[in-house]
Amino acid sequence: MLSIPPIEPIDYLLIGHVTRDLTPEGPRVGGTATYSGLTARALGLRVGVVTACDSCFEIPRPSQYTVVGLHSPETTTFENIQTPQGRVQKIHQRAPGLGLSLVPETWRSAPIVHLGPVANEVDPGLVRAFPNALVGLTPQGWLRAWDQDGNVHFTDWLEAGFVLEQATAAVISIEDVRGDESYIEEFASHIRILAVTEGPQGARIYWNGDVRRFTPPKMREIDPTGAGDIFAAAFFIRLYTTRDPWEAGRFATQLAAYSVARPGLEGIPTPEEIQLCLTEIV
Repeated sequence: MLSIPPIEPIDYLLIGHVTRDLTPEGPRVGGTATYSGLTARALGLRVGVVTACDSCFEIPRPSQYTVVGLHSPETTTFENIQTPQGRVQKIHQRAPGLGLSLVPETWRSAPIVHLGPVANEVDPGLVRAFPNALVGLTPQGWLRAWDQDGNVHFTDWLEAGFVLEQATAAVISIEDVRGDESYIEEFASHIRILAVTEGPQGARIYWNGDVRRFTPPKMREIDPTGAGDIFAAAFFIRLYTTRDPWEAGRFATQLAAYSVARPGLEGIPTPEEIQLCLTEIV
């Protein structure tokens, strides 16, 4: 186990692989577990991350951000390659899957639970393991498969109906479904609150048969990596606080927009950005 005893109570439980992302500038830590977890911590919550990775892998560990899970010879490793035909994503390694047995008892009563698979590593049955929590999903990892050479491609999410119906809310990128609106309509029919992120165009929120769009401030984009994960954590936390999906969508869209102006983990929200987004009124 990667545990750092004693295990203290937390506010935000995140289950998913911390990843090693291969970039032209060299390897760097990534994954929903990293970007969303650090965003939740920046928003003042006590965060617990359940993951699996190489014990030598460098994981950010600010105070009240605790990582537990499995030591593994592999760390889930992605590489994004730009080609004339568009971006190709490859997976070079995948760490073991994650189930309820890895979640410390103390953490099972966390008020917010975020299931954030990136490589189909999170047991879909976990969606029923936290009946008193706001359960948020970022299902991109359930929509990925890869061939023997590691080339990642889209795949149907066979458990979508079951998982979405058990969750409180989900955040998905339009890129996760290759821009196919039929998947968005299907997913929206299975869950009360669905957020769809659309890059520089912002996000749309589906709630109780209605949909609203939220436009971000214009920013000079340096690096969009992690913006969707920052959006997700901000959305789930604001939803938990206000119970208002429209306000959660506004807040998350604004906060995620600031992140693209800085590279990598430097895009984690600053206290000044958080305060500005909390006080902006539309």
